[in-house]
Amino acid sequence: MGTIDWNPEDPATLADPYPLYTRLRDEDPCHWSPRLKSWVLTRHADTRRALLERERYSSDRLRPYFESLPGAEAARIADIVRYLSLWMVFQDPPRHTRLRRLASRVFHARSMQAMRPTVETITRRLLDAIGERERIDLITDFAGPLPCLVIMAMLGVPAGDLAWIKRMSDDVALFIGSSRASPDKYDIAQAATREMADYFRSLIARRRAEPTADLLSELVHLDGPDPEEDRLSDDERVATCILLLFAGHETTTNLIGNGVAALLHFPDQLALLRDQPQLAPQAVEELLRYDGPSGTQVRVVGETHVLHDRTLRQGDRVVLLLNAANRDPRAYDDPDRVDLRRDGIAHLAFGHGIHICLGFPLARTEGQVALPALLARYPRIEPDDEPPAWIDSLVFRGMRTLPLRVGGTI
Repeated sequence: MGTIDWNPEDPATLADPYPLYTRLRDEDPCHWSPRLKSWVLTRHADTRRALLERERYSSDRLRPYFESLPGAEAARIADIVRYLSLWMVFQDPPRHTRLRRLASRVFHARSMQAMRPTVETITRRLLDAIGERERIDLITDFAGPLPCLVIMAMLGVPAGDLAWIKRMSDDVALFIGSSRASPDKYDIAQAATREMADYFRSLIARRRAEPTADLLSELVHLDGPDPEEDRLSDDERVATCILLLFAGHETTTNLIGNGVAALLHFPDQLALLRDQPQLAPQAVEELLRYDGPSGTQVRVVGETHVLHDRTLRQGDRVVLLLNAANRDPRAYDDPDRVDLRRDGIAHLAFGHGIHICLGFPLARTEGQVALPALLARYPRIEPDDEPPAWIDSLVFRGMRTLPLRVGGTI
C-alpha cells in the first residue's frame, strides 16, 4: 500500500477517476492532498455527514478567500467578488436561508415540472435539426443546447442568445472549478461575469417596466411586508439569474452526456431503457449515481475535529468527492455496474441537506425526457472512433465532446 497521489488534472484520471477513488475509500478515506491543500473525503457515510453538519463543515468558503486577497488582486476580479459572493451555494444560514427562500418562491418544483412540454418540444427540435447525419457530437448537438435552452425559456432569455450565453457560462466555469493550470482563467471569468451582469441588469430593467410571464419577471416583482427579508436587491437578482442560468444547464449537460456514455458501456441496460422507456425515472437516478455531473463539493472546517484518526482543523478546506461516495460498496451492492432497476439508499449527486441542488426537479425532468427520446430516435448509437474529451475541472464531471455514430432514424 503506497502513497496515493491524486492529481485531478491528469488526463487518465479525468477519463476514469474511479479506480483511484476505490483506493482512496479503502486506504485513505480522509486523505490530505498536498496539491489541493485540502482534505478529501470519499466514503458515502462521511460525505453525507459532511453535507449535513453545517457547524463542522461550512459552505461559506468564497467570502474568506475574497477577504484574504490583496487590494489589487480583489480589484482584478471585482465583479466575481460582487456577484458570486451572493450565490446561495456559498452561504451559510441565515444568509443562505433567506436567499433560498426567496428563489424558491418562483423556482419551485411545480414551476419546474410545468416545463416538461417545453423540454419535450426543445428535445424534438434538436433531434430534428440533427436530421439524417450519421455522426454527431452529442454534447454540441444535443446535451449542451437542450438544458441551456430550457433554462433560458424559463427565465425569459431570448433563445437567439444561446451561443453567447453558453460561451459566457463556460467562461464563468473557469473560476468555479477549472484546472488550476489555466493562467488567465480569472481574467476570462471576470470579463464574463461583468458581461452577464450587464446583460441581466438590462433584462431586469425591462421586466420592471413591462412584466412578462417568466421567472425573471417573478424574481423582479417579489414582494412582501419586509423590504429586507421579502425582496431581492438588484445585485442579488443579478447574482441569482447568473446562478440559475449557470447551474441550470452545466450539470444537466453532464447528466445526459455521462448517462449516454454509461449506457453505451452497459448495452444490456441501454436495450432495457430503449424497450421500456417508462423506466426513465429510475434510469436517471441510477445514471446520476453511477457517474454524476457534479463530482465534487467543497467545504471549510468550522470546528476542529478528528475523522479516521486525522485532525481536521478549523479553516481547513475539505473536498467532498460525491462520485466516489456514490460508488461506495459500503452503501451500494455492485456499485461499479449500471442497474436501472436498482433500489436502496439515495445517491448524493445533487448534494444533501439544505444545499441540495435547487433545480434538481428540472434536471430530472430533462433527463427523463431526453434519454428515451434519443434512444427512440436512433435504433443504433455507437461510440465513434474519436474518444470523448473530458472537462478539466475539479467540480464538474462531464465531457466537452462525445462523438457518436447514429443511424436508423424514424
